[in-house]
Amino acid sequence: MSAPTPRPPLEPLTTIKAKLGLLVAASVLVAAVLGTVAAAGGVAWWLAIPVAVGLALGVTQLLATGMTSPLRQMTEAAGRMARGDYDVRVDATSTDEVGRLAAAFNTMAEDLAAVDRERRDLVALVSHELRTPLTALGARLENLVDGVEPATPEALAELLAQTRRLGALVRDLLDLSRAEAASASLRLTDVPVGTLLAGVVREVGHLGREVQVSVRVTPEALAVTADPERLRQLVTNLVENAVRHSPAGGEVQLVATGGRAAWTLEVRDEGPGVPPEHRERVFERFGTLDDASGGTGLGLAIARAVAERHGGTLAFVDPLPGGRGARAVLRVPAVPTTDPPTTDHPSTGHPSAGQPITDQPATQPEAPVPAPPAPTPAPALAPGAFRPPAPTPDSGLDALFGAFWPEREVPGRRDLLLAALGVGILAAWVLPFRPSGLGTFLALAASGAVVGYASSAKHDWFTRACALLSAVLTAMLLLRDADWVIALCVLAGVATMLVGATRGRTVPGFVLAGLAWPLAGLRGLPWLGRSAGQLTGGGRAPALVRTAALSLLGLLVFGLLFASADALFERWMAAVLPDWSIDGFVLRCFIAVAVAGVVLAAAYVALNPPRTESPSITDRRRVEHRFEWLAPVLLVDAVFAVFLVAQAAAIFGGRDYIERTTGLTYAQYVHQGFGQLVVATLLTLLVVWATARRAPVATASDRLWLRLALGALGGMALVVVASALHRVQLYQDAYGFTRLRLLVDVFEGWLGLVLVLVLAAGVKLSGVWLPRAALLTGATAVAALALANPDAWIARHNIARYEATGRIDWGYLQGLSADAAPEVMALDETERGCALGSDFSRGDWLSWNWGRSRARARS
Repeated sequence: MSAPTPRPPLEPLTTIKAKLGLLVAASVLVAAVLGTVAAAGGVAWWLAIPVAVGLALGVTQLLATGMTSPLRQMTEAAGRMARGDYDVRVDATSTDEVGRLAAAFNTMAEDLAAVDRERRDLVALVSHELRTPLTALGARLENLVDGVEPATPEALAELLAQTRRLGALVRDLLDLSRAEAASASLRLTDVPVGTLLAGVVREVGHLGREVQVSVRVTPEALAVTADPERLRQLVTNLVENAVRHSPAGGEVQLVATGGRAAWTLEVRDEGPGVPPEHRERVFERFGTLDDASGGTGLGLAIARAVAERHGGTLAFVDPLPGGRGARAVLRVPAVPTTDPPTTDHPSTGHPSAGQPITDQPATQPEAPVPAPPAPTPAPALAPGAFRPPAPTPDSGLDALFGAFWPEREVPGRRDLLLAALGVGILAAWVLPFRPSGLGTFLALAASGAVVGYASSAKHDWFTRACALLSAVLTAMLLLRDADWVIALCVLAGVATMLVGATRGRTVPGFVLAGLAWPLAGLRGLPWLGRSAGQLTGGGRAPALVRTAALSLLGLLVFGLLFASADALFERWMAAVLPDWSIDGFVLRCFIAVAVAGVVLAAAYVALNPPRTESPSITDRRRVEHRFEWLAPVLLVDAVFAVFLVAQAAAIFGGRDYIERTTGLTYAQYVHQGFGQLVVATLLTLLVVWATARRAPVATASDRLWLRLALGALGGMALVVVASALHRVQLYQDAYGFTRLRLLVDVFEGWLGLVLVLVLAAGVKLSGVWLPRAALLTGATAVAALALANPDAWIARHNIARYEATGRIDWGYLQGLSADAAPEVMALDETERGCALGSDFSRGDWLSWNWGRSRARARS
């Protein structure tokens, strides 16, 4: 037995305005309360604002559940109806404007389904009725053509009768179509009933039956408001039907009476009559009871349609006492209504205004015409009725993100939501008030595990390689104490993880992968709502709250009891549990929410990655002429060549030549140019990328020029990289070694490696693999930098420079992390006191890493 579906929170409200007002008020209240609590707890603004905005959006998503669901279902249903599926229905449970619109939509769908059924039935019936005479006519004509049957006048007369029957059938179908057309086609005017009936009697004389037709009109000057052509068609069909079924020598009576409210026409014959069980069937299309009568079975259907278009009714009733035969009663308002009737006739599918006709004789004047019944509410969905599949929960976000990030009907994941909440709680426990170390590693490792578990591309080799590199970079938290190294490793690990999750292939794709993470906080809101619904749906929310409250109560009560009873247990508890002061508790709550949201956003990116490699990004539009790209590239090559000549002159001319020519010292000269050379290397890569995208490669000559021009540029750029590295080395020898100089040195070396990869790709003019290779080598370079212990390397080289020149910046040396402590311990005791600045004993066991542990052991 399935659990009941919970009602949307705002469903009791009856207007959209009230729902939107409450939604805005709740969101603002949540943001205001969180901002106040954060300010009182001393939480930094950069942490408080995202958490407040995120929770406000979460409250909005929770409260807005179901508000626009009928609209989305109607959109889906309209598409299904456009494809011919009229059994579609939408949920119409709310009482606001959207709910009423959904109820009206269901009513419209039912009406369209009925019309479609009628259309199909009509086509089937017409096909059936036309097939028989056409088959017989074709067979007879084949016999006449082949000479099997002589072309006698009798045979031709029979064929003519068949064609006339087909003509009558087609005419009646057209008449029925006109009769069922919109009511606006009626041309109402005053019609003298006596004159109308007399003309009809003259017309039916062509039937050739010995039947007398009498007319009685009360009052004699009775005139009614009607469409004369349609009314004449109606009466003619009734009279023809009565004459056709009357015996020879019989009588057909036309009795018309009029009053202020309505007028009535009775057509009585002396034929076999219509049994009560068939009195509705005869008004169906092709619903004749006597196939030998010669009719098409459409005359009475046309008559009823005309009556209904005039707001009237037409039916067969019991004959008068003592009488026999059929008795058709037409009742029409004195002033016809042009609104379509509302009461359904099951047999015909056509509505009819007014109450059912009774067997009262037509001599009773002024028969009242009752008002149409009130519209009935939209019926509930039948058990077998089609419900549109649950669409994307937020069509507005679909329109916002478009093809870049479709929803793809991602199902809710309760496990991921719980895992993200668990990581948030873990982070709130291990992160505040302690330096990075084991606790930070545990939080990041748990986050990566959640993202890897959620990834839809976990079996892709590139995704696995990125995951491995991210794990290696995260593990540096256990090795190094330098905050800048840790930050660089975390940043590189996150970037690698995001690109691996989205399986990016190009540099623009890498950028979009990075942007997808913060955007997931908005794009993933519908998915978050579905996941939360799985967690709290089916009435489980109260049980979950009770379970959490009882568990927390049991932990606190028994934990406090045992802590007060045993000193060792108290020490263990103090080592495990965090500080629970008011300010600390508020900060931990904000950290828990922030980390859970960040992990959940990354998990959504991994579960439903955006389309970062769209054709509009990767499409290459080649230029038409070679000179369009070749001339700029050759000019850049020439500038590089002149620069290299200048470098050769500087090398061979020596320091004196530089000072004499530029007026700068050699140290100033090398320092001045290093930054510019790094920028030049970056721009070179940009020029190569743009040229490779635009240059035509259709002919062998095009490919040769591309290889020569870009190969020369790449080779000279490598010389520029070597010059930049040489300059920074000289500058470090002169002014000492710093973190920034070392980092820029590594970055320029990585750019040189990328240039080598570019030259390798240029051999075959295929660089699809190049962006991924650059990303993986860059992440590997960051990991190698961390493994090389840069702070220790800086300290070692600065100490060596001090021993050689006597110059050292003791203040900068004191700012290095605990990673540099083993190198500093090589100094004598006095110098060691000037160089050591880090507190190696800070933090508890969750702050442990190998750098601080080794520093404590050496000190």
